[in-house]
Amino acid sequence: MTNKKIFITITILIVVIVIAIPIGVIYVLNNGNPYTKYIANKYVPEYLEEQGYTDEKIQESHYVEPKHVINKDFYHGHYMVIFKDEPHTTYYYGITKKGKQVYQFCEKEKLSHGLTEIIEGETKYSEQDCKHSLDNRD
Repeated sequence: MTNKKIFITITILIVVIVIAIPIGVIYVLNNGNPYTKYIANKYVPEYLEEQGYTDEKIQESHYVEPKHVINKDFYHGHYMVIFKDEPHTTYYYGITKKGKQVYQFCEKEKLSHGLTEIIEGETKYSEQDCKHSLDNRD
């Protein structure tokens, strides 16, 4: 290769890196990690179906990216579910990094009088084997 070809190749590589890395970081900050989103969208709906929660029982469900640090044993993204017969309570599910097991988080959000509060008490769809999303954060 000539010096001119090497210079052009290095210049193109630097330009791509300077543009691609910031765009990638901005994408992940705005939309969350695409791998985590894929994992949540794959495993949690299957889990909900196994638990007997059909589309007729679920009002809304989708992937969400929490704005705070969560339990290190779980992937950062959550899957939120609102049931039709309990529309003011939002349940969150997470996927473990080891084994990709789905667990409901003990913390739920309850909307009352226009304010959202975090509750951990027993609700209609609470699971016995829930995990705390705020444990193991360091």
